[in-house]
Amino acid sequence: MALENKLGITDSTELAKAEERISKTKALEMFQQGLLDTFEVGTFRGLSQIHKYLFDEIYDFAGQVRTVNIAKGGFRFAPVLYLTPALENISRMPQSTFDEIIAKYVEMNVAHPFREGNGRSTRLWLDAILKKELCQAVDWSKNARVFCSRVQKGFSVTDRFVIQSLVRFSTKKGGKHYGSKQGHVG
Repeated sequence: MALENKLGITDSTELAKAEERISKTKALEMFQQGLLDTFEVGTFRGLSQIHKYLFDEIYDFAGQVRTVNIAKGGFRFAPVLYLTPALENISRMPQSTFDEIIAKYVEMNVAHPFREGNGRSTRLWLDAILKKELCQAVDWSKNARVFCSRVQKGFSVTDRFVIQSLVRFSTKKGGKHYGSKQGHVG
């Protein structure tokens, strides 16, 4: 059984396909139209703006904090009871260094604030923070599954090198285009 949705889809496999197609199209629009640059960077509000844009055609709850407890693969995400204060704390976390940004991303992933679509939204949120603060972005085409798996288990010093290998430099701070040059993240 599929989550209740605006598309009237009742099969979960069909809904997953529609989600992927629509959210990828919306993500591309965000980059092409520069919309990601208009959202708050590094706050739950900004993440909520991203989620709403990606999933508003699919779910009534797009951009809204979930109201149910959720788990995935035996891992329980932040309980609803503590979710709002957790999101406020995450929004206030520093984000001026690579390690601070990754720690913030890990905390947001553990919070998992939405009923569905957390991974897609938080990856764009992470890219926006890296772009603004360090002129970098994650190359999601390289080892993205390894990255996401490590982040879900919790960030550690050894994971930093896996994550670091996925980061690429932007052409300029605050620029809209990312370069492809690989470099060391300090």
